[in-house]
Amino acid sequence: MPRIAGIDVPSEKPVWIALTYIHGIGPHLAREILKEAQISDTIRAKELNEDELSRISGVIDRNYVIEGQLRRQVSQDIARLRDIAAYRGLRHRRGLPVRGQRTRTNARTRKGPRKTVAGKKGVKEMRS
Repeated sequence: MPRIAGIDVPSEKPVWIALTYIHGIGPHLAREILKEAQISDTIRAKELNEDELSRISGVIDRNYVIEGQLRRQVSQDIARLRDIAAYRGLRHRRGLPVRGQRTRTNARTRKGPRKTVAGKKGVKEMRS
């Protein structure tokens, strides 16, 4: 398994797919990195030599924020929104969808499993 930017990327996959295992690098960005490093994106990650690995690492270090630094930056951005009491910060704080999605239905990922609340008794049950 080759190591790029401190992450072990899978060796059997094509390089551009292997790069997507690094947090902050998607398919489009992976191909741009390989183009800038002048490496074909069709070769497998295990076929990269030390020179090519160092070129990829150099391009990533110079131009992109990835992994721990990116996670830290995102969490600081969310904390800032919470601190200034922005609407988005309040939604983060309450664990609700942040980007305007509906919550009456279909918000289960953010809200978690359903918490059933006992409803009113029906009219027929009251007479018995």
